[in-house]
Amino acid sequence: MTKQKPVSPFVHVGLLIAIAIVIGVGVRLWMTTEPDAPRIVSSGTALIGGPFKLVDDTGKPITDAAFRGKLMLVYFGYTYCPDICPTELSTIADALDDLKQKAKEVAPMFITVDPARDTPAVMKAYVAHFSPDLIGLTGTPAEIAAAARAYRVYYAKIPAKDGGNDYLMDHSAFAYLMDRNGKYITHFAPGTSAKEIASTIEKYL
Repeated sequence: MTKQKPVSPFVHVGLLIAIAIVIGVGVRLWMTTEPDAPRIVSSGTALIGGPFKLVDDTGKPITDAAFRGKLMLVYFGYTYCPDICPTELSTIADALDDLKQKAKEVAPMFITVDPARDTPAVMKAYVAHFSPDLIGLTGTPAEIAAAARAYRVYYAKIPAKDGGNDYLMDHSAFAYLMDRNGKYITHFAPGTSAKEIASTIEKYL
């Protein structure tokens, strides 16, 4: 069956993220210019990211706390994705290769938005195609939804046009870089080069 590629609202989601970050920065600047205002150190860290409780690709429960002390590179997608996911995961794998030994200080993770099909075993086999360091994470629909909300990730099921059981998942495709305490640093839009990702990560190692 030939799968039809749905039109993804990446641009709209990107604008929403950018606006949220700008608002966070604006509030910080306004508060720090007030004579008696407390100093706000972070800018946007409360807007993207947060705790999650999922299952890793070995079937063990895991939370975001397991990655403290490392930078987190978080990407949401699904294993049946026909194009954007394998492309972006390959780029992430190349960025890790560029970092060489420093990559050990990074926890790259692929969180599915299709838990019905992406079991731990499926995730384990899939991430192995890209990098031995890539961690596949799945969970219940509720757990995935909670993680997606924390990262402001859009996703939606797109049924097959022929009415069959096949379907695609439309989703945003940003990779999020989080600091060693799980706080938001920046994000990489689809198409960002491996060299740029590696260079940005290296600044925070």
